[in-house]
Amino acid sequence: MSECELAKRIHLSIRHSALTRGAAFGSLSAGLFATTLDRSRHRRHASLVSVLSDRTIRDELKKGRIVIDPFDDSAVQPASVDLRLSGSFRVFRGTSKPFIDVRQPVDDLTELIQISAEEPFVIQPGTFFLGSTLETITLPDDIVGRVDGKSSLGRLGLLVHATAGYVDPGWTGTLTLELSNQSQMPIALYLGMRIAQISFQRLSTAVDRPYGSPELGSKYQGQTGPTPSRISEEFRSGPDTPPR
Repeated sequence: MSECELAKRIHLSIRHSALTRGAAFGSLSAGLFATTLDRSRHRRHASLVSVLSDRTIRDELKKGRIVIDPFDDSAVQPASVDLRLSGSFRVFRGTSKPFIDVRQPVDDLTELIQISAEEPFVIQPGTFFLGSTLETITLPDDIVGRVDGKSSLGRLGLLVHATAGYVDPGWTGTLTLELSNQSQMPIALYLGMRIAQISFQRLSTAVDRPYGSPELGSKYQGQTGPTPSRISEEFRSGPDTPPR
């Protein structure tokens, strides 16, 4: 039933109640009408902003609105898709710098390491490094993604992101993972293992400026592999310019 039809039906009911039971009852019914209509509008709005189920995820993939490449249908979970670990990592190496200056490029702070399919990548306790998903993700302008770790790895003390678990509408590229070992023992990771999961949420409307729009200055659009921080680009207009 549409909102208009619901309003008409409730309005007729109120008029009938007022005629048969008096004005006081009609006034009470009018209050109930407003509450019912508000609840209907709320439910209608909520239906537009929702986490996608496995069925809807598959539909969006078939339509090409969400792209996951390479895609394995067995990776689809009830309300998410599992993502695999690539063989590329960026490890922080020793430096003579006394601190990290966010106004300066930091590419020289990390070293790119590649592993083969049979070679483990061992993370020592308390260490932090950058990894990457094997898959490239592309989102339309009305869907956002959310990356979370896998429960089984979390129980071993492995975190897959520090803060960057949000994937903007319009995004395309691999996802950089901010991996750290919070346990007291080294953890061995392997190329192609399931490392994280991404869920999708539909927005109430398409965004006006999706990620990658020229005016946004999107720093990581189209990235491949673990990409170091580009925060220094936010200061390129001058040292006193605040980050955008």
